[in-house]
Amino acid sequence: MKAAVQNGADSVYFGASNFNARASATNFDLTDLKEAISYAKLRGVNTHLTLNTLLKDIEFEEAVLLAQKAYEFGIDAIIVQDLGLSRYLIKHFPDLPIHASTQMTIHNLDGALEAEKLGFKRAVLSRELSLEEIEYICSHTKIEIETFIHGALCISYSGQCLFSSMVGGRSRKSWKMCTDLVVYLMSFSLKMFRQKLSLRKHPKRLWIKAIY
Repeated sequence: MKAAVQNGADSVYFGASNFNARASATNFDLTDLKEAISYAKLRGVNTHLTLNTLLKDIEFEEAVLLAQKAYEFGIDAIIVQDLGLSRYLIKHFPDLPIHASTQMTIHNLDGALEAEKLGFKRAVLSRELSLEEIEYICSHTKIEIETFIHGALCISYSGQCLFSSMVGGRSRKSWKMCTDLVVYLMSFSLKMFRQKLSLRKHPKRLWIKAIY
């Protein structure tokens, strides 16, 4: 995170110990989370907590407590997939921006309008969308739009990866993601999707549309 801040990032994204889609990564415990948010805010960098897995009922209270701690530490936004958690946070933390995760598979205007209706501040669109589809959504909704400029790095649809669950007992539905499968298929997926969906050659078109 320090490397990102020191090299000019205006926003940083990271997960805590639980409930994020990168369980195999070295994530932040509460002490580290507080320090990371403070470090970024002192340097004018926005912080986004990825709390973006689906929750079991027994996990809900713990997830809310984590969100509350992040809020108290000064987090700028929380990225959420679970609709129940989203509605709770939007209702009980009205001044905390809640972003709809790409795991929600928002891939058309109807999805973006529904996210706006539910009270999300921003929608992170599915990574499979073309630039023209993104522009269309942006021009017909008031919700903030975020997209992955590098396109899709996976051969599945955003938020709908169940193949890894069938192969190795892992799934996007829990916080144990398909890391092994991604590594195995990375070269194949890059050839199929990255060249077609990457928008790195069109940054000005994204800036004009105020896409994050």
